[in-house]
Amino acid sequence: MMTEFDRPHIRPRRNRKSAGIRAMVQENTLTKNDLIMPLFLAGKNGAKEAIKSMPGQFRFGPDLLLKEVKELHALGINCVCLFPAVEDRKKDSKASEAMNAHGFYPKAINMIKNELPEMQVMTDIALDPYSSDGHDGLVDRKTGRILNDETLDILAEMAIIQARAGADILGPSDMMDGRVGVIRQALDAEGFYETSVMSYTAKYASAFYGPFRDALESAPKKGDKKTYQMNPANVKEALLEAELDTEEGADMLMVKPGLPYLDVISALSDESLLPIAAYNVSGEYAMIKAAAANGWIDGEKAMMEMLLSFKRAGADMILSYFSKEAASIL
Repeated sequence: MMTEFDRPHIRPRRNRKSAGIRAMVQENTLTKNDLIMPLFLAGKNGAKEAIKSMPGQFRFGPDLLLKEVKELHALGINCVCLFPAVEDRKKDSKASEAMNAHGFYPKAINMIKNELPEMQVMTDIALDPYSSDGHDGLVDRKTGRILNDETLDILAEMAIIQARAGADILGPSDMMDGRVGVIRQALDAEGFYETSVMSYTAKYASAFYGPFRDALESAPKKGDKKTYQMNPANVKEALLEAELDTEEGADMLMVKPGLPYLDVISALSDESLLPIAAYNVSGEYAMIKAAAANGWIDGEKAMMEMLLSFKRAGADMILSYFSKEAASIL
């Protein structure tokens, strides 16, 4: 039996005793304003193609994409990030379609901004959706090496095309050295001073991208992406990338994937003065969907807990395929 002096006088449970008190002392909060919804864009009107490895996600034709964007806005989501699903017949080793100012991707950006100007549109800048090689940069045909500097000119041209179409935020996801600086210089030279750059600062060579590559059919035809995407073992390298991207003119920094790299999100949040984004990637989404479908976990609770973990780690915004579901709950 405990004596009077054995009893604890400091009881943390007092701050957990009711829903009201738990809400008052909650340290981190997830809101709709934190969420960015990634969307997959197909080239033909009327298309709505289910992505088998990402239950509940689709490749939308431009007309149905606009309908989806309007639904998201009505739910309180203020930003979407668009990824193009390019037909194989339009892909080549030079990623020529990436520089087509009249292609379905810039047209879709322009359509959204004309119809719903208050919706913020983020884009993707990398060659892999357009490349017959499936790599983020140009490939040397003899050696298989990814050509860094030769790729930069294409990325800069993509940035200008997307900015002219009305994009609010450009997302260079290619991980080429120096691409943020080249893109920023190109934008400023064309007068796009207000167009933001959210750099994929710490994009790791991860096993969690599989469903995304299914969605865009953009997996590398040969080799892997380890010579440009980061080693999952490294954190200090992410800090170096953050420092360089900041110096080159990035407005926001991203960590991708999110869940396995909460420590990296935390490290960048501690070290950088710029806003930090977490990308809750396709593999993380697919795992929860698969486990929930089998009755192994409560999918809704797991989703909300995972999204909150990004906020706790220090993320200011979250790109997530769960955004629509989470906004409906919030």
